[in-house]
Amino acid sequence: MKFVALLFIFLNASAAAQDFQKVDAILTMYPDSFENPEKLSRFITRDFVSEEEKVRAIYTWIIQNVAYDPDEYKKFDYKFSNYRERNEKDEKLRANIIQRTIQTGRAVCEGYAMLFEKLCELQGIKNYLVRGDIKSNFSDIGRPFKRIHMWNVASIDGKPYLFDSTWGAGKYNEKFIKDPTYFYYKTPPELFIKTHYPDMPEDALLEETITKEQFAALPLIIEKNLSPTDIELPSKGLLFEDEYFDEILFAIKNVNPEKISYSYGTEKIPINDIERGADRIKFNVPLLIGAKILLIYFDGKPALGYKIN
Repeated sequence: MKFVALLFIFLNASAAAQDFQKVDAILTMYPDSFENPEKLSRFITRDFVSEEEKVRAIYTWIIQNVAYDPDEYKKFDYKFSNYRERNEKDEKLRANIIQRTIQTGRAVCEGYAMLFEKLCELQGIKNYLVRGDIKSNFSDIGRPFKRIHMWNVASIDGKPYLFDSTWGAGKYNEKFIKDPTYFYYKTPPELFIKTHYPDMPEDALLEETITKEQFAALPLIIEKNLSPTDIELPSKGLLFEDEYFDEILFAIKNVNPEKISYSYGTEKIPINDIERGADRIKFNVPLLIGAKILLIYFDGKPALGYKIN
């Protein structure tokens, strides 16, 4: 399952309200590899008591010590002649992926997610793997659903939360760029759905689920605190030239950047006429005929991306 670096995304580490300084400090003294997950689990059992601290320790060790490496795809190809043999090999494959991830510190998304799952299991923490799709580049806007990524749902004190230690570890752009973040630790479902759509919609943990087609139609929502419901206009990521005269109207809730600019793939152009309301902003972007992409910036940072037909 391919891990694609988020286009232009700049995410600062954001932790839950709980103070995790003690957990993070202890984790800096752990080895950067282990012979097996059981040995790492024993460290965690020794040092932490609450489920919250244990899950934080699991996530932190993984994002600090595992690098994304697409060559890992080649390590575990296998063939089978019947479903029984497939199931046996699947279980063996899972164990081998976990073992290789914790020993070598290299993995693709399966390694990250399966190691997270195994460590939670060893701590008696209810969790499961989630397969699904991602939205990280302009080419993802409007395409059919694909099962190309894996992440986790884990319960802390009886409540389920979303985790993606693959994306939490850093970015991949021809090489792995280590950039640990806690944005993908207990990510609010309304923000996680911007970039992740599960094979089973209930695993999105949303009160009101959206369909695969609705997810595909979303623009790239890069501003970390924006949810899909905040984007009133244009709410879909694919813009058609013949639907506009000479300008594209934007209406966005719950943000109020000091500066807004746009780019059709070249220079950034500032927008001076911004209507600011109590809970939303409105502005227009001149339509450029023949352009293929449109990027909106808030205070100089990419915030929204659209494809144009």
